[in-house]
Amino acid sequence: MQSEDDAAEFHEFFEAHHRELSRLAYLLTGDTDAADDLTADAFVAAWHRWGRVRKADQPLAYVRRIVVNLAASRVRTLVRERARTGLLGAMFRDRSDDPDIPAVLDVRAALRRLPMRKRACVVLRYAFDLSEQETARVLGVSVGTVKSQTSRGVAELEKALGAWRSPPAHPAGRAGELR
Repeated sequence: MQSEDDAAEFHEFFEAHHRELSRLAYLLTGDTDAADDLTADAFVAAWHRWGRVRKADQPLAYVRRIVVNLAASRVRTLVRERARTGLLGAMFRDRSDDPDIPAVLDVRAALRRLPMRKRACVVLRYAFDLSEQETARVLGVSVGTVKSQTSRGVAELEKALGAWRSPPAHPAGRAGELR
């Protein structure tokens, strides 16, 4: 059972980091509702392990890892469920509650297509500006793995985004060209 001091300390941690962890969950899942659920589940797990979390070298990294693991588990479950019903593509929708520019939607769609480890590396490195060492610690992998997965993830994003941005070639030559 947690003490009142534990509850106050956890509440401070929650207030300081809820928004960031929710953003992480959103970038990993691409779904606002799922991100809210994952964030809540991560804080519940953190509360149940608060003694360990609080004593960790970096409590925020500990809870980030919980979010990443929950997101990965959710994605694996969804993939299995969708594969059984043949509706895998239905989980990817380009919809936003806020007005977004097309480029943001393209990046979000491309991120959702990356495998979870690459996506987590790219998101933690670039959206959360974590170092390679911090990212490795959060994900429980080596720095070399972070480097390779981030590099490959960025390359895949560049390829996907380049393909979306390239104008289609006109079979008859340049538009407006007179012969």
